[in-house]
Amino acid sequence: MTNADLTALTGDYTIDTAHSTIGFTVRHAMVTNVKGKFLDFSGSLHLDGGDPSASTASIDVKMDSIDTGSADRDGHLKSADFFKIDEFPTMTFRSTSAEALGDDDYRITGDLTILGTTKPLTIDLEFNGAAKDPFGNERVGFEGKAEIKRFEWGLTWNAALETGGVLISDKIKLNFDISAIRNA
Repeated sequence: MTNADLTALTGDYTIDTAHSTIGFTVRHAMVTNVKGKFLDFSGSLHLDGGDPSASTASIDVKMDSIDTGSADRDGHLKSADFFKIDEFPTMTFRSTSAEALGDDDYRITGDLTILGTTKPLTIDLEFNGAAKDPFGNERVGFEGKAEIKRFEWGLTWNAALETGGVLISDKIKLNFDISAIRNA
C-alpha cells in the first residue's frame, strides 16, 4: 500500500474475535507439538497510518477459554499447576511501542502479563490488507508471531521423561491472526 493508503487507515478498531485467533504451539514429550488457542478474548487497536510508531494495541484474554482439543489437558492448564485461573483469570497485552520495518512488516512491543507477572513481549506482524466487508465494515488484518519462555512468567510445572528431557518445553510459540473493524 502507498503511504496515502495507509494514512486512510488511521483510526480506532475493535478486534473481531469471531474472525481472529490467538494461538500457541508447545513441544510435548520432546517429540511432537501441541497446538491450542484461546476462545474468549477482546482487544482494540489504534492505527496511525501516517506515523506507525503512534499505533497501539490492547488485548485481554480469558484464561479459562483455553482450548487444546483435550478437556483433561485444558483442565490441567487451568489448575494451580499452570494458569491458576481462579486467582489470575486474565492474560493481558498492552503495547508500549510500534515500528514499521518496511513493506507490510511491522513490530509491536508491549507488556505481557501472565500470573501477575509482567514482562516485555515483541510481536512481528505482517499487514494482510484492508477491505470493506459486505456489511459495510472497514476491516484490517494482521498476522503475527512471537516466542516466550514460559518459566519467565512463573509457568514452571513439568515432568521428567524416562528417556531424558522433559514433558513440556520452556519455549512457547505464539501466533495471532487478527481481523479488526474500524469503530464508527
